[in-house]
Amino acid sequence: MEKTLLLKLLTFSALLLCSITSSSSSPSSSSIDTLKLVNASKLEIFVDELPDMPKIYGYDVVDGVPKSKSLKIGMFKKKWKFHRDLPPTTVYAYGLSKRKATVPGPTIEALHRIDTHVTWQNQLPPNHILPWDPTIPTALTKTTHGIPTVVHLHGGIHHSESDGNANSWFTSRYKIKGPTWTNKTYLYSNNQHPGNLWYHDHAMGLTRVNLLAGLIGSYIIRHPKIESPLGLPHGDEYDRPLVLFDRSFKTDGSIYMNSTGNNPSIHPQWQPEYFGDAIIVNGKAWPSLTVRRRKYRFRIINASNARFFRLFFTNGLRLVHVGSDSAYIRKPAASNKTLVGPSEITDFIVDFSKSESNVAILANDAPYPYPSGDPVDELTGKVMKFTILPDKELDTSRIPKKLVEYPVADLSSVSQTRYIAMYEYTSNIDEPTHLYLNGKPYDAPVTETPKAGSTEVWYVINLTDDNHPLHIHLGLFKVLDQTELVKSDEFKDCMTKINDAVKCHVDEHARGKKVAVPNYEKGWKNVFKMRPGFVTKIVVRFGYIHTNTSYEFDATAGPGYAYHCHILDHEDNAMMRPLKIVK
Repeated sequence: MEKTLLLKLLTFSALLLCSITSSSSSPSSSSIDTLKLVNASKLEIFVDELPDMPKIYGYDVVDGVPKSKSLKIGMFKKKWKFHRDLPPTTVYAYGLSKRKATVPGPTIEALHRIDTHVTWQNQLPPNHILPWDPTIPTALTKTTHGIPTVVHLHGGIHHSESDGNANSWFTSRYKIKGPTWTNKTYLYSNNQHPGNLWYHDHAMGLTRVNLLAGLIGSYIIRHPKIESPLGLPHGDEYDRPLVLFDRSFKTDGSIYMNSTGNNPSIHPQWQPEYFGDAIIVNGKAWPSLTVRRRKYRFRIINASNARFFRLFFTNGLRLVHVGSDSAYIRKPAASNKTLVGPSEITDFIVDFSKSESNVAILANDAPYPYPSGDPVDELTGKVMKFTILPDKELDTSRIPKKLVEYPVADLSSVSQTRYIAMYEYTSNIDEPTHLYLNGKPYDAPVTETPKAGSTEVWYVINLTDDNHPLHIHLGLFKVLDQTELVKSDEFKDCMTKINDAVKCHVDEHARGKKVAVPNYEKGWKNVFKMRPGFVTKIVVRFGYIHTNTSYEFDATAGPGYAYHCHILDHEDNAMMRPLKIVK
């Protein structure tokens, strides 16, 4: 009884603290949980058409020759309609203007080796629409000073001054700038291989709330000389980015985010994962799309804070994968399902001419948290609906036997072996308080210092119960194997005491069952799902994978890069470490 009373008092104190430290144009944080949530089961699914997000070209064509282009893209507070029967929702949106801004933001189309310059403009008001927690490592601890933002082009290979370093944030009109801020305009040289990227906010300690508010968008690098001969489905109708995420809403249409932390006496607001009960695709909840009986290409980005999607078609249509994250795979790989972690990109072809029915439902059966959480329900188990026209038509697109082959990862040239351990720390009520990589916070001295142009092997040791999608900025990697830890409690106790994988004899414990890497994920990636209780061996390339050479820019200069878990609530508190390239 005394413990229950204490928890109630702590919760009340946390709510009071949140009402002081967080304000917004929507109802204050002290009342946010008293407003009724929308009962998602009352929303009719498949009633909104799938939007095709506006397109911005990151290049000009002059006399038939592509030229570099400069863009100014703003971040705006505006209203967005997520569902026919929901009131308009206040969001933060990227766009060329407030009127044109969308959630997700416009798709930026870039060309290989043609520079794109982007000036990201923060035009957000002083106060956030969502509660935020000043007790975790955060860009600013007072919301009235403005909303810090900085844009990371996820999967981009460029100078660190344009990478969106978590401490390179800035507020409206650059009134306050983070300690590593340098330039207003970012240079994306697009010298890398063709593929799928996405851009999103990356401000220290605020990534989860800024993305929840809407600051996400897709970015595609095209290389016509390489891609056109493949004959894959192309054109706006048949080649579509699909940005997936989940949200919960209050009855006034506003985004719901719990304002009380799971450890309110430690973190008044922070929760270990955010899950919404509405599945959103390209800014609409459970949309529908009418398609022809032919092949379509879908570039699917999981932009959720924490939700995994295990996608499949209820009528048995196969997925034929052609890419994973920012790179093509070597040859097409067919599957019935595909597991996509937060921030991962899967790129596949669906041939609707093979459907025996006129309706295909894209579904999801990934538990949340993944892999040992709650099962999906009737709503979170549905993603979108495809209505297939009855008449088959001429389809000149094809799926080639081979796609793009990059130089092999040469293990004989490995210059360094590293061990990366994932830890979760809990309070005396057995609730998570924070997470670390290698037992260190972000601001501890950098320990990962790969050489430009080098190849390294990393052993990623997951000592937690969650699957963590690990993202490495700048570097690309291949997953070699995943091996279960035996006597894992013994190994975990040792690691907790001395935090040294070699001295704790990781090689003696990593002797359990091996889990095969799916064929569609055997290519070069920038994110991979690290299984709990497993050691995942990856080979990391700090150079261009398509030329097997070092970078054409000075990767050693500037504020540096990072690697982190891409469950945003984990990244913010504080499962992220700096990455510094050296000569």
